[in-house]
Amino acid sequence: MAAGALSALHRDGFLVLPGVLAPAACRRIRADLTPLLGPAGRDPFRTGHLRQVFGVLTNTRAVDPLLDHPAALAFLDRLLLPNFLLSQLEVIEVRPGAPARPPAPDDRHYPLPRPRPALSVAALWPLDDAAITVWPGSHRWPDDRTPIGSGVPLPVEAGSCVLLLGTLWHARPPLPDLAAPRLTVTAHYCEPWLRTREAFTLSPGREVARQLTGRVRRMLGYSVHPPDTGLVDGMHPERLFA
Repeated sequence: MAAGALSALHRDGFLVLPGVLAPAACRRIRADLTPLLGPAGRDPFRTGHLRQVFGVLTNTRAVDPLLDHPAALAFLDRLLLPNFLLSQLEVIEVRPGAPARPPAPDDRHYPLPRPRPALSVAALWPLDDAAITVWPGSHRWPDDRTPIGSGVPLPVEAGSCVLLLGTLWHARPPLPDLAAPRLTVTAHYCEPWLRTREAFTLSPGREVARQLTGRVRRMLGYSVHPPDTGLVDGMHPERLFA
């Protein structure tokens, strides 16, 4: 971890780690994911400009190394409690002509008043050059403050890892009609005592979980947050893999 990087993340609410993935790795992951993209309009925003992979872990092993990548874990292990969980895994392709996505913080669905520490952290892995809009310092805003103005454009090169605190206000800018499609893998992590957005212990299920690293299995919920959150029949869920 570069000196001052964690302090910058706490100060601004976001951090860009450039050049984490080599161009060849980006191309390989993109090639594996592209055939899995569903038709436009199935995304939660119901636009005709987004394509998404649903059931990512069920359908591909292409993104497994990103979930516990050392570059991201170096920060996640300091931002969240031990045995933090993978809350959601998204693969989204933004296509030319896509409108802007309005600003919002990622962990807005947790009903606890702000200002407060972030309960989640997102790691964005753009496989193409991309951009997001951020409001630096907005992770410290109270409930009654929302963005005014256009925010700060943040260009991000393919192969970077972008960390966003769950309380940071951010948005996706529009994509011009003549631009190339942009594919991004986003892993959302949350504190181990929270309910996750995706029920990963149900899907992809144990047979897929056996193929993952022990660290990722714990992220999926095959772990215990002390003293006893996450037990299965009164025992540690890791016994399911015995």
